[in-house]
Amino acid sequence: MEGILIIDKPAGMTSHDVVARARRILGERRIGHTGTLDPFATGVLILLLGKATRLAQFLSGANKEYEAVIRLGYATDTGDLTGNRLIGSAEGSAEQVTDNRASRQLACAPATAAVQAAMASLLGQIKQVPPMYSAKKIKGEKLYELARRGERIERSPVDVTVAEFELTTDHIETNGDGSCDVRARVLCSSGTYIRVLAEDFGVRLGFPAHLAALRRTRAGTFTIQNATTLEHLQQLVPGRTLAEVIVTPDAALSHLPFVHLSTAQAMRVKHGMAVPGEVEAGEGWMEGELVRLRDGDGQLLAIGSYDRSLRLLHPRVVLAT
Repeated sequence: MEGILIIDKPAGMTSHDVVARARRILGERRIGHTGTLDPFATGVLILLLGKATRLAQFLSGANKEYEAVIRLGYATDTGDLTGNRLIGSAEGSAEQVTDNRASRQLACAPATAAVQAAMASLLGQIKQVPPMYSAKKIKGEKLYELARRGERIERSPVDVTVAEFELTTDHIETNGDGSCDVRARVLCSSGTYIRVLAEDFGVRLGFPAHLAALRRTRAGTFTIQNATTLEHLQQLVPGRTLAEVIVTPDAALSHLPFVHLSTAQAMRVKHGMAVPGEVEAGEGWMEGELVRLRDGDGQLLAIGSYDRSLRLLHPRVVLAT
Protein backbone atom coordinates (compact mmCIF):
# COMPACT_ATOMS: atom_id res chain seq x y z
CA MET A 1 0.00 0.00 0.00
CA GLU A 2 1.58 3.23 -1.14
CA GLY A 3 0.31 6.76 -1.65
CA ILE A 4 -1.35 9.74 0.01
CA LEU A 5 -4.66 9.90 1.84
CA ILE A 6 -6.42 13.21 2.42
CA ILE A 7 -8.43 12.82 5.61
CA ASP A 8 -11.08 15.22 6.89
CA LYS A 9 -10.01 15.12 10.53
CA PRO A 10 -12.90 15.25 12.99
CA ALA A 11 -12.88 17.38 16.12
CA GLY A 12 -11.77 15.68 19.33
CA MET A 13 -9.00 13.56 17.81
CA THR A 14 -5.29 14.31 17.76
CA SER A 15 -3.40 13.89 14.50
CA HIS A 16 -1.71 10.85 16.07
CA ASP A 17 -5.15 9.40 16.87
CA VAL A 18 -6.06 9.68 13.18
CA VAL A 19 -2.84 7.92 12.15
CA ALA A 20 -3.51 5.12 14.66
CA ARG A 21 -7.08 4.70 13.41
CA ALA A 22 -5.92 4.60 9.78
CA ARG A 23 -3.33 1.94 10.66
CA ARG A 24 -6.04 -0.26 12.14
CA ILE A 25 -8.41 0.25 9.22
CA LEU A 26 -5.82 -0.37 6.51
CA GLY A 27 -3.61 -2.89 8.25
CA GLU A 28 -0.58 -0.79 7.30
CA ARG A 29 2.01 0.15 9.92
CA ARG A 30 3.94 2.64 7.80
CA ILE A 31 1.67 5.67 8.01
CA GLY A 32 2.71 9.21 8.87
CA HIS A 33 1.34 12.72 8.44
CA THR A 34 2.75 15.97 7.10
CA GLY A 35 1.52 18.44 9.71
CA THR A 36 -0.50 18.32 12.90
CA LEU A 37 -3.91 19.77 13.59
CA ASP A 38 -4.96 20.60 17.14
CA PRO A 39 -7.54 18.20 18.59
CA PHE A 40 -10.35 20.76 18.44
CA ALA A 41 -9.57 21.61 14.78
CA THR A 42 -11.00 19.82 11.77
CA GLY A 43 -10.18 19.49 8.09
CA VAL A 44 -7.36 18.47 5.79
CA LEU A 45 -4.82 16.10 7.32
CA ILE A 46 -2.45 14.46 4.84
CA LEU A 47 -1.49 10.87 5.59
CA LEU A 48 1.43 9.16 3.85
CA LEU A 49 1.22 5.40 3.30
CA GLY A 50 4.04 2.91 2.87
CA LYS A 51 7.01 4.13 0.88
CA ALA A 52 5.24 7.48 0.42
CA THR A 53 6.25 8.32 4.01
CA ARG A 54 9.62 9.21 2.46
CA LEU A 55 7.95 12.14 0.69
CA ALA A 56 7.05 14.08 3.85
CA GLN A 57 9.92 16.52 3.32
CA PHE A 58 8.47 17.57 -0.04
CA LEU A 59 4.92 18.12 1.21
CA SER A 60 5.12 19.42 4.79
CA GLY A 61 6.19 22.98 3.93
CA ALA A 62 3.21 23.80 1.70
CA ASN A 63 0.98 26.81 2.26
CA LYS A 64 -2.19 26.23 4.27
CA GLU A 65 -5.71 27.67 4.07
CA TYR A 66 -8.09 27.85 7.00
CA GLU A 67 -11.57 28.90 7.99
CA ALA A 68 -11.46 30.35 11.49
CA VAL A 69 -13.83 31.76 14.08
CA ILE A 70 -12.11 34.40 16.22
CA ARG A 71 -13.93 35.26 19.43
CA LEU A 72 -13.47 38.79 20.77
CA GLY A 73 -14.10 39.65 24.42
CA TYR A 74 -11.82 37.38 26.40
CA ALA A 75 -8.53 35.49 26.10
CA THR A 76 -7.67 31.97 27.22
CA ASP A 77 -4.43 30.50 28.52
CA THR A 78 -4.06 28.32 25.41
CA GLY A 79 -5.19 30.91 22.87
CA ASP A 80 -8.15 28.73 21.83
CA LEU A 81 -11.50 27.49 23.11
CA THR A 82 -9.95 24.55 24.99
CA GLY A 83 -8.16 26.79 27.49
CA ASN A 84 -9.20 28.47 30.70
CA ARG A 85 -10.70 31.91 30.46
CA LEU A 86 -8.22 34.49 31.72
CA ILE A 87 -9.42 36.99 34.28
CA GLY A 88 -6.18 38.84 34.97
CA SER A 89 -3.41 39.80 32.58
CA ALA A 90 -3.02 37.48 29.62
CA GLU A 91 0.27 35.98 28.44
CA GLY A 92 1.97 35.84 25.07
CA SER A 93 0.49 37.99 22.35
CA ALA A 94 -2.51 38.78 24.54
CA GLU A 95 -0.26 40.62 26.98
CA GLN A 96 -0.45 43.57 24.63
CA VAL A 97 -4.23 43.86 24.94
CA THR A 98 -5.53 47.35 25.67
CA ASP A 99 -5.91 47.99 29.43
CA ASN A 100 -3.90 44.80 30.14
CA ARG A 101 -7.10 42.90 30.78
CA ALA A 102 -7.81 39.38 29.59
CA SER A 103 -11.57 39.98 29.64
CA ARG A 104 -13.32 43.02 28.30
CA GLN A 105 -17.06 43.29 27.69
CA LEU A 106 -17.94 44.49 24.21
CA ALA A 107 -20.66 47.14 24.20
CA CYS A 108 -21.28 46.23 20.57
CA ALA A 109 -19.55 44.38 17.77
CA PRO A 110 -16.69 46.32 16.15
CA ALA A 111 -17.42 47.97 12.83
CA THR A 112 -16.68 45.93 9.72
CA ALA A 113 -14.26 48.59 8.51
CA ALA A 114 -12.25 48.34 11.75
CA VAL A 115 -12.16 44.55 11.48
CA GLN A 116 -10.94 44.70 7.89
CA ALA A 117 -8.27 47.26 8.81
CA ALA A 118 -7.03 45.02 11.63
CA MET A 119 -6.84 42.09 9.22
CA ALA A 120 -4.96 44.15 6.63
CA SER A 121 -2.37 45.14 9.25
CA LEU A 122 -1.44 41.47 9.68
CA LEU A 123 -0.85 40.71 6.01
CA GLY A 124 2.58 39.94 4.59
CA GLN A 125 5.59 38.70 6.52
CA ILE A 126 5.03 39.05 10.24
CA LYS A 127 6.68 37.74 13.39
CA GLN A 128 4.97 35.31 15.75
CA VAL A 129 6.06 34.07 19.15
CA PRO A 130 5.23 30.33 19.34
CA PRO A 131 2.62 29.80 22.06
CA MET A 132 3.50 27.83 25.18
CA TYR A 133 0.69 25.42 24.37
CA SER A 134 2.23 24.14 21.14
CA ALA A 135 4.13 21.08 19.94
CA LYS A 136 7.24 23.11 19.15
CA LYS A 137 10.30 21.58 20.78
CA ILE A 138 12.94 23.54 22.70
CA LYS A 139 15.88 21.57 24.06
CA GLY A 140 14.09 18.33 23.30
CA GLU A 141 10.87 19.14 25.15
CA LYS A 142 7.55 20.15 23.67
CA LEU A 143 6.35 23.53 24.86
CA TYR A 144 2.96 22.23 25.91
CA GLU A 145 4.65 19.71 28.23
CA LEU A 146 6.42 22.59 29.98
CA ALA A 147 3.22 24.63 30.08
CA ARG A 148 1.31 21.80 31.74
CA ARG A 149 3.96 21.74 34.47
CA GLY A 150 3.47 25.46 34.98
CA GLU A 151 6.81 26.35 33.43
CA ARG A 152 7.30 29.29 31.07
CA ILE A 153 10.36 29.96 28.93
CA GLU A 154 11.42 32.63 26.49
CA ARG A 155 10.53 31.85 22.87
CA SER A 156 12.17 33.57 19.94
CA PRO A 157 9.79 35.06 17.36
CA VAL A 158 9.67 33.39 13.95
CA ASP A 159 8.84 34.84 10.54
CA VAL A 160 5.63 33.66 8.91
CA THR A 161 3.68 34.94 5.94
CA VAL A 162 -0.04 35.72 5.87
CA ALA A 163 -1.00 36.05 2.22
CA GLU A 164 -4.76 36.50 2.74
CA PHE A 165 -6.83 37.32 5.81
CA GLU A 166 -10.43 38.26 5.15
CA LEU A 167 -13.99 38.10 6.42
CA THR A 168 -16.17 35.27 5.13
CA THR A 169 -19.44 36.91 6.19
CA ASP A 170 -20.64 40.49 5.96
CA HIS A 171 -21.61 40.72 9.63
CA ILE A 172 -20.10 40.13 13.07
CA GLU A 173 -21.99 37.67 15.27
CA THR A 174 -22.75 38.72 18.84
CA ASN A 175 -23.00 36.19 21.69
CA GLY A 176 -25.04 36.22 24.86
CA ASP A 177 -21.97 36.55 27.10
CA GLY A 178 -20.89 39.87 25.66
CA SER A 179 -18.36 38.40 23.23
CA CYS A 180 -18.63 38.40 19.47
CA ASP A 181 -17.41 36.13 16.68
CA VAL A 182 -15.51 37.06 13.55
CA ARG A 183 -15.51 34.46 10.77
CA ALA A 184 -12.42 34.63 8.61
CA ARG A 185 -10.43 32.88 5.90
CA VAL A 186 -6.65 32.71 6.22
CA LEU A 187 -4.08 31.73 3.61
CA CYS A 188 -0.65 31.46 5.20
CA SER A 189 2.75 29.84 5.16
CA SER A 190 3.44 26.54 6.88
CA GLY A 191 4.22 27.03 10.56
CA THR A 192 1.78 29.90 11.09
CA TYR A 193 -0.10 29.69 14.39
CA ILE A 194 -3.70 30.72 13.76
CA ARG A 195 -4.21 30.99 17.54
CA VAL A 196 -1.51 33.63 17.72
CA LEU A 197 -2.94 35.38 14.66
CA ALA A 198 -6.33 35.49 16.42
CA GLU A 199 -4.77 37.02 19.54
CA ASP A 200 -2.82 39.59 17.53
CA PHE A 201 -5.95 40.44 15.56
CA GLY A 202 -7.69 41.18 18.85
CA VAL A 203 -4.77 43.38 19.89
CA ARG A 204 -5.21 45.47 16.75
CA LEU A 205 -8.87 46.00 17.66
CA GLY A 206 -8.18 46.65 21.35
CA PHE A 207 -9.90 43.53 22.66
CA PRO A 208 -8.62 40.23 24.05
CA ALA A 209 -9.37 37.35 21.69
CA HIS A 210 -8.97 33.64 21.17
CA LEU A 211 -9.60 31.06 18.48
CA ALA A 212 -13.07 29.56 18.86
CA ALA A 213 -13.03 27.21 15.84
CA LEU A 214 -10.62 26.17 13.11
CA ARG A 215 -10.99 24.17 9.91
CA ARG A 216 -8.12 23.54 7.49
CA THR A 217 -9.54 23.67 3.98
CA ARG A 218 -6.33 23.25 2.01
CA ALA A 219 -2.74 22.07 2.44
CA GLY A 220 -0.67 22.68 -0.68
CA THR A 221 -2.64 21.27 -3.60
CA PHE A 222 -4.85 19.07 -1.39
CA THR A 223 -8.30 20.52 -0.64
CA ILE A 224 -11.15 19.59 1.65
CA GLN A 225 -13.20 18.70 -1.44
CA ASN A 226 -10.75 15.83 -2.07
CA ALA A 227 -10.80 14.61 1.53
CA THR A 228 -12.44 11.48 2.89
CA THR A 229 -13.60 10.66 6.38
CA LEU A 230 -12.31 7.81 8.50
CA GLU A 231 -15.80 6.30 8.42
CA HIS A 232 -15.83 6.32 4.61
CA LEU A 233 -12.35 4.81 4.58
CA GLN A 234 -13.62 1.98 6.76
CA GLN A 235 -16.45 1.31 4.31
CA LEU A 236 -14.07 1.09 1.34
CA VAL A 237 -11.80 -1.60 2.77
CA PRO A 238 -14.11 -4.63 2.37
CA GLY A 239 -14.72 -3.88 -1.30
CA ARG A 240 -11.04 -3.18 -1.94
CA THR A 241 -11.94 0.15 -3.54
CA LEU A 242 -9.27 2.20 -1.79
CA ALA A 243 -7.84 3.32 -5.13
CA GLU A 244 -10.58 5.91 -5.40
CA VAL A 245 -9.27 7.81 -2.38
CA ILE A 246 -5.51 7.11 -2.46
CA VAL A 247 -3.46 9.66 -4.39
CA THR A 248 -0.37 8.24 -6.09
CA PRO A 249 3.02 9.71 -5.10
CA ASP A 250 3.46 10.99 -8.65
CA ALA A 251 0.11 12.80 -8.59
CA ALA A 252 0.84 14.18 -5.11
CA LEU A 253 3.97 15.84 -6.48
CA SER A 254 2.41 17.00 -9.74
CA HIS A 255 3.65 20.53 -9.07
CA LEU A 256 7.22 19.34 -9.71
CA PRO A 257 8.72 18.99 -13.22
CA PHE A 258 9.58 15.49 -14.46
CA VAL A 259 11.82 13.59 -16.86
CA HIS A 260 11.51 10.14 -18.41
CA LEU A 261 14.59 7.96 -18.05
CA SER A 262 15.97 5.25 -20.26
CA THR A 263 16.27 1.73 -18.88
CA ALA A 264 19.97 2.26 -18.11
CA GLN A 265 19.32 5.60 -16.42
CA ALA A 266 16.49 4.10 -14.38
CA MET A 267 18.84 1.41 -13.08
CA ARG A 268 21.34 4.07 -11.98
CA VAL A 269 18.64 5.98 -10.13
CA LYS A 270 17.43 2.81 -8.36
CA HIS A 271 20.95 2.43 -7.00
CA GLY A 272 21.04 6.04 -5.84
CA MET A 273 23.39 7.16 -8.60
CA ALA A 274 23.19 10.50 -10.38
CA VAL A 275 21.81 10.56 -13.88
CA PRO A 276 24.46 11.95 -16.25
CA GLY A 277 24.13 14.98 -18.48
CA GLU A 278 22.50 13.22 -21.38
CA VAL A 279 19.21 13.87 -19.59
CA GLU A 280 18.00 17.13 -21.06
CA ALA A 281 17.14 19.60 -18.33
CA GLY A 282 13.97 21.62 -18.50
CA GLU A 283 14.20 25.22 -19.56
CA GLY A 284 14.91 27.50 -16.62
CA TRP A 285 15.66 24.88 -13.99
CA MET A 286 17.42 26.37 -10.99
CA GLU A 287 20.21 24.92 -8.86
CA GLY A 288 18.64 22.38 -6.49
CA GLU A 289 15.37 22.19 -8.46
CA LEU A 290 13.34 19.17 -7.41
CA VAL A 291 12.43 16.88 -10.31
CA ARG A 292 10.31 13.72 -10.59
CA LEU A 293 12.29 10.90 -12.17
CA ARG A 294 10.08 8.46 -14.09
CA ASP A 295 10.87 5.26 -15.94
CA GLY A 296 9.89 4.59 -19.54
CA ASP A 297 6.39 3.49 -18.44
CA GLY A 298 5.80 6.71 -16.55
CA GLN A 299 6.20 5.18 -13.08
CA LEU A 300 7.74 7.44 -10.45
CA LEU A 301 11.13 6.09 -9.42
CA ALA A 302 12.59 8.89 -7.33
CA ILE A 303 12.75 12.59 -6.55
CA GLY A 304 15.94 14.15 -7.80
CA SER A 305 17.77 17.42 -7.21
CA TYR A 306 19.27 19.26 -10.19
CA ASP A 307 22.97 20.14 -10.22
CA ARG A 308 23.02 23.04 -12.66
CA SER A 309 26.80 23.31 -13.01
CA LEU A 310 27.32 19.61 -13.80
CA ARG A 311 23.90 19.07 -15.43
CA LEU A 312 23.22 16.09 -13.22
CA LEU A 313 20.12 14.88 -11.42
CA HIS A 314 20.98 13.45 -8.01
CA PRO A 315 18.33 11.13 -6.49
CA ARG A 316 17.29 12.46 -3.08
CA VAL A 317 14.56 9.95 -2.31
CA VAL A 318 14.30 6.64 -4.18
CA LEU A 319 10.88 4.95 -4.14
CA ALA A 320 11.57 2.08 -6.55
CA THR A 321 13.69 -0.91 -5.62
